Amino acid sequence: VTGEHALQHASEELRGDREVALEAVRDHGLALKYISEELRGDRGVALEAVRQDGLALEYASEELRSDRALTLEDVRHNGRWLMYASERLRGDREVVLEAVRRCGVALKYASAEMRADRGVVLEAVRIGIDPVTGEHALQHASEELRGDREVALEAVRDHGLALKYISEELRGDRGVALEAVRQDGLALEYASEELRS
Repeated sequence: VTGEHALQHASEELRGDREVALEAVRDHGLALKYISEELRGDRGVALEAVRQDGLALEYASEELRSDRALTLEDVRHNGRWLMYASERLRGDREVVLEAVRRCGVALKYASAEMRADRGVVLEAVRIGIDPVTGEHALQHASEELRGDREVALEAVRDHGLALKYISEELRGDRGVALEAVRQDGLALEYASEELRS
């Protein structure tokens, strides 16, 4: 079996054959989309699919999207794939930490509780900007943590323009604004009016 879509037009019998399914997902993880519903719930098949392409988690059964070990395997490859995890696992501190260590912006897929967890947010802002979307992890932190001086300093240390996402009060903090401007002079635009005068 070759190609992600090879099973799309296959008979139900072939799409339900575990050996065929394993071969297909080892070659193209997203082939999980086209195998039988029963096999999308097979942990071994889903794990092979996720190892080949983490996006395959989207097509695993709901039960497997709640499988902690499978989700950890997935987010170790790409933190963004936290988006396909079950709601319960989006609130699992270890899973979320693993995700944000790979991609800080994965914080946006975490539960509100995790977006308000200081340790999780500090890890996320250390990664900072997503090079593809330009989003900064700090955008997805709780309002309270966007007003935390240590979190703000960590965010602007490597990404001065993150000053845009911190609380208004901290945009008026000389130390925070100075750190941001040292990293990127354009950050001055986001400092408080008082500091810009």
